[in-house]
Amino acid sequence: MKYFALLCVAVVCAFTSFSVKAADTKQFVLVTMDSQDEHWLTVKKGAETKAKELGGIEISFRAPAGKVDPNEQIRMVEDAINQEADAILLAPSDKAALAGVVDRAVEAKIPVVIIDSSVDTDGYVSFLATDNYMAGAMAAKRLAKEINNKGDVAIINAQPGSGTAIAREKGFVDCIKKDYKDINIITIQYCNGDKVMALNQATDILNAHPDLAGFFACNEGSTVGVSRAIEEQGVAGKVKVVGFDMSKDVISAIETGLIQASAVQNPFKMGYEGVQAAADAIAGKSVTPKVDTGVMIVGKAELPSILKK
Repeated sequence: MKYFALLCVAVVCAFTSFSVKAADTKQFVLVTMDSQDEHWLTVKKGAETKAKELGGIEISFRAPAGKVDPNEQIRMVEDAINQEADAILLAPSDKAALAGVVDRAVEAKIPVVIIDSSVDTDGYVSFLATDNYMAGAMAAKRLAKEINNKGDVAIINAQPGSGTAIAREKGFVDCIKKDYKDINIITIQYCNGDKVMALNQATDILNAHPDLAGFFACNEGSTVGVSRAIEEQGVAGKVKVVGFDMSKDVISAIETGLIQASAVQNPFKMGYEGVQAAADAIAGKSVTPKVDTGVMIVGKAELPSILKK
């Protein structure tokens, strides 16, 4: 009995110690648009790196199974609210659809940090993203240079309701209309970031427009899909492509000349500084309401310096 009693005390002490530790650990929930693109996995890596540096923060990573599912994102944020998460980091796939649940999180006194793409409410503590309008304009200038400032071009965008997609498309279109009178945008299509859908859309466009000069692909999925269409149709170098984001597939497409350049963001910084912003908000510290995480156009000449980082 003596040894049994001692064992019980030890078990109780161990359980108490674990409970205190768990209570002291802040639970941050990171909800992205999907868990497939390297962009979102890099956001996750940045968030986890900062959480480890700060200590006492656990990151729960959640994303819809499909490429575009704002309803699933809403459910995930609602779950985080019900579980009384200490902070929520959210990349909204639809800026209007996610606004209500962000407001509910704010009402529950949970700090919300918006990353990558905007939302139609302003209760969040910070918004960390690329200046996507400017990035779209930068892509327009690079594609115009590649096609000698003339010809028909097509846009393969991601999600039609995403603030990110809207801004990139508008930046590109506005720049073309303002500065390049001999470039004609013949179509804008949406692949929801799905590589196969982008491949099929780009193939159809190439077949319908044999004199097409170029494509602007607005995210990693659309960029990879367009590059595969370029390869399958045997028009590498003839039809120029400026894409968006960086991944192993995008790097390979640049190296082999299937695409000429891609607008490269800093998703690691979004996750890394997003966790810091949430932690500062919890601590009552001042938080910068909007952070431009940067973008640059990377072609074959710029690729070596990027790969060294």
